[in-house]
Amino acid sequence: MKEFFKYVFATIVGVLALSFIGIFLMFIVFGAIVASSEKQVTVADQSMLVIDLGQSIVDRAPNDPFEDLDLPGIFSSVKTIGLDNIRESLQKAAYDDRIKGIYLKLSATSGGYASVEEIRNALIAFKDSCDKPVYACADQMLLDQKGYYVATVADQIVLHPEVMLDFRGLSSELMFYKNALDKLGVEMQIVRGPNNKFKSAVEPYMLDKMSEENREQRLVYMNSLWNHMIKGIAETRGISEEQLNALANEAQTYKKAAAMVENGLIDAAKYRDEVLDDMREITGVKGTDGIPVVSVKDYVKVPVKGKTKKFSRDKIAVIYASGEIGVTLSGGEGINGDKLGKEIRKVRQDSSYKAIVLRVNSPGGAVFDSETIWREVKLAADEKTLVVSFGDVAASGGYYISCPADKIVASPNTITGSIGIFGQVPNFGELMNDKLGITSDAVSTHEHGNFVSVMRPMTPYEKQRMTQYVANGYDTFLSHVSEGRGMTKEAVDNIGQGRVWSGENAMDIGLIDEFGGLEDAIKLAAEMEGLDTYRTVNLPALPNPLEEFLKMGGNVRAHILKGELGEKYRYYEYLKKASEMNGVYARMPYDIYLN
Repeated sequence: MKEFFKYVFATIVGVLALSFIGIFLMFIVFGAIVASSEKQVTVADQSMLVIDLGQSIVDRAPNDPFEDLDLPGIFSSVKTIGLDNIRESLQKAAYDDRIKGIYLKLSATSGGYASVEEIRNALIAFKDSCDKPVYACADQMLLDQKGYYVATVADQIVLHPEVMLDFRGLSSELMFYKNALDKLGVEMQIVRGPNNKFKSAVEPYMLDKMSEENREQRLVYMNSLWNHMIKGIAETRGISEEQLNALANEAQTYKKAAAMVENGLIDAAKYRDEVLDDMREITGVKGTDGIPVVSVKDYVKVPVKGKTKKFSRDKIAVIYASGEIGVTLSGGEGINGDKLGKEIRKVRQDSSYKAIVLRVNSPGGAVFDSETIWREVKLAADEKTLVVSFGDVAASGGYYISCPADKIVASPNTITGSIGIFGQVPNFGELMNDKLGITSDAVSTHEHGNFVSVMRPMTPYEKQRMTQYVANGYDTFLSHVSEGRGMTKEAVDNIGQGRVWSGENAMDIGLIDEFGGLEDAIKLAAEMEGLDTYRTVNLPALPNPLEEFLKMGGNVRAHILKGELGEKYRYYEYLKKASEMNGVYARMPYDIYLN
């Protein structure tokens, strides 16, 4: 008995000790977060503003307290850079005498083509407003085509002698799972909207290669993206489009930087010490002294004389809608229909807001959430000036929620359209019965009480009902676009059918109104409302670091996985969603998608 109490006491002491250590570590982390959030940023004279294109580019910089914590394996996180911060920093840097130039840190770029277009245009505006140089340098293994496109507005493009420029045209390679699913005994029962032959999101589960329609639409929008990019490069680098296409046909990958100097794609191949000498020349730093630098994330917090807007009672709400609609990933990303709808409704009912700019960056998602948001957007557009700004992608559900707007502004290389709908129900019957030996049986009070089960194929009656439901959904989509864009339903159907377009294509067929980024959309909204002075309010409000810290418990695993997987984290989420499908999920209307 004595030994028993000794072990119990030792266990209690151990638990208390671990708890104390955990609380102690929590306070250390919390203190680091607070210290980070309250850190005063100072900008030294003769500084360079660093824009790191190797970070994950997002529309809006998050208020993530874990990004700057270097605790390996626990709080490691993907570093992000916000387009909002880049734009604001460049606007201030043009008038800040302490900033002598811009240093573009180049590498493989995570943002989409519309994002890099906005950064490139912001750099052009910076150069037009001052005589400060832009210096672009890649000293990390590989520079991709998106990063190079941004870099071509720089006064100098420099690569480390061993860095590759991956200049080879655009390609789209897809994975198809049908054969694997057949071997596993899983059937994906798919219904697409009437004549939605271009709705390709479901093809990996139906086919073992691209359909001709999918191949056609991809070539059309990829050629549009490429031609726009090549035109921009030709203008800034002084190389003809024909010569650029010839270089792409050769594929410049695996050639050394010296070869890129010869063909005119870059200006010089230099080691880091030589780059530092260039920086000293730009900034005026003497000898071997270090060059003062400031990151976008820090610089955006610094006030600059003459660049502070006067206070105005009139406000323009900038409401961000980023991620998949109706699906919130464990990292907190995604668009919740009720939450976003409530945000739009609050602004609509607040007389101090004179206009709304809805920033959409979404591939689509669930019909129900899309319809919920569409309704609030329509009500808001009926009462206030409402302009939509498209980011990298505003397709399917992303377009669905945007079509009531007064105007739609997009980049020439935004991916949009995909006006279509599909539904899917998995059948795990063969996998369970034949492969695993698990059988199922059901009893019902009515003829269709067991309506749609994932343990058997759909009956003809079930298939007919689902087909009609999807057809009705597509008709609703066509009606919304027809009303919002002032087109006939037949005309919308002709450019719909699930087909994806580039922003340039979308302008030609009437799906968007103007080319531009978020700043252009805000200026357009102010002009339409007749506002000379105004202030913008970004919504939804970002949680402060303390709120993020308190939410940490549910997101620790997500932070760890994001830190390890980077951009590939989203594939983990998709696999997780697929593995969580069960009978209840399959019976709910959320298996009807606008993707």
